[in-house]
Amino acid sequence: QVVFALNQTLLQQESLRAGSFQIPYTTEDLIKHYNCGDLSSIIFNHDTSQVPNFINATLLAHERITAQEIDSYFRQELIYKRNERMGLRVKDLLEEYPDRSFFFAFGAGHFMGNNTVIDVLKREGYKVEHTPAGQDI
Repeated sequence: QVVFALNQTLLQQESLRAGSFQIPYTTEDLIKHYNCGDLSSIIFNHDTSQVPNFINATLLAHERITAQEIDSYFRQELIYKRNERMGLRVKDLLEEYPDRSFFFAFGAGHFMGNNTVIDVLKREGYKVEHTPAGQDI
């Protein structure tokens, strides 16, 4: 699986470099949507946007199964579990020190797709509000 994932990643990077493959959004698009608090945009609603996409139409049947297994593993380990741990750490700090103020900053990847850090905190009963860029806290 590791060799397959490395080969697919290299093929994707070569396609990007050659111009035959393009990412559907730019870093600037991510920043714009993030700053505007538009976390429900199509960009932030794809779970796999944080990890390489190994599943494509050119794969053989056995390669497609391997790609699906890797995609599922990455989604679970790198996205869902990571966000769960981070959200629960925030919750634990807030509960351990209720008289303190905190500022938590996360990269945009922690707000993408399903089971985000925000989803974890909301599930734990917290209200989360977006603070636009330039707004005083």
